[in-house]
Amino acid sequence: MNRYILLLLLSLFVNVTKIHSQTTPATVQPKIIVIPYTKEGEDLRTILEEDINKRITLAKIREAFDNRGFTTIDFIARLKAISQNNVFIADNQTDLKSQLIEMSGADIYVEAEINVLMSATGNSVKVIVTAYDVSTGASLANKVGDSGKFYTDDIGKLASKSIGQCAEDFLNTIQMKFTDIVEYGRSVIINFGFAPNSPYSMSSEVGSQGLQLSDELELWMESHAYKNNYHIQGTTDKQMIFDDVRIPLKEPKTGNNYNTNKFALEIFKFMRKIGLQVQRDIKGTTIYITIK
Repeated sequence: MNRYILLLLLSLFVNVTKIHSQTTPATVQPKIIVIPYTKEGEDLRTILEEDINKRITLAKIREAFDNRGFTTIDFIARLKAISQNNVFIADNQTDLKSQLIEMSGADIYVEAEINVLMSATGNSVKVIVTAYDVSTGASLANKVGDSGKFYTDDIGKLASKSIGQCAEDFLNTIQMKFTDIVEYGRSVIINFGFAPNSPYSMSSEVGSQGLQLSDELELWMESHAYKNNYHIQGTTDKQMIFDDVRIPLKEPKTGNNYNTNKFALEIFKFMRKIGLQVQRDIKGTTIYITIK
């Protein structure tokens, strides 16, 4: 009798474990690219070529991420490949940085400020790492690591000690924020307003149903915000602000990265559909729609 009870309990345990493994979703990890922090006037293309210590430290930061199982993109290799293909023509530093990040295929970019301090009382490496969402530019995490002073010229060891001091908390914060983005979408702000000479207002009747413009905007947002997740900060006759609209991380049909620009394009096409001419501007995580 005891044998049959044991077999029954074992069978139940196996089935429960199987069901749990089938229903528990795997954690989605982001693709990360680590880039060096540059001061005004510094060239992103040459800063690492001129400073071997910064190259070592950047490699150690990426290595720390790799050891945690994150997918990282080699910044130096990607920069060289793009430069050889003559993608960048202008010398504009900000443009170069933004284009590199956009073309990297990363979900998150980590900007690393690296300070190698060498003195008679010992050498040290200090790093300040800040993670940003590639799509919105929103800051996700910020940590400081300091190796402390040691009588050694091995910058690699000092860099490992420095990033090792803060990597665990830094990556845990990134993973938590990214998991939240995967589950609930990215948050953007959408500000609808009117040009000075616009004949329209939020109470104007538009579209084939003859609804007020404010109602048309809310109905559209309800069906297009990720998982219908949006919030209206306020509405007046001349302005309507959605202070938290969630957009997906990936396009549902193609699986390609989705971003603020693509969502702004969808708004633009909708406004055209209901007979309105608009201007769209994007600054950080805010989309400005001006109705003409």
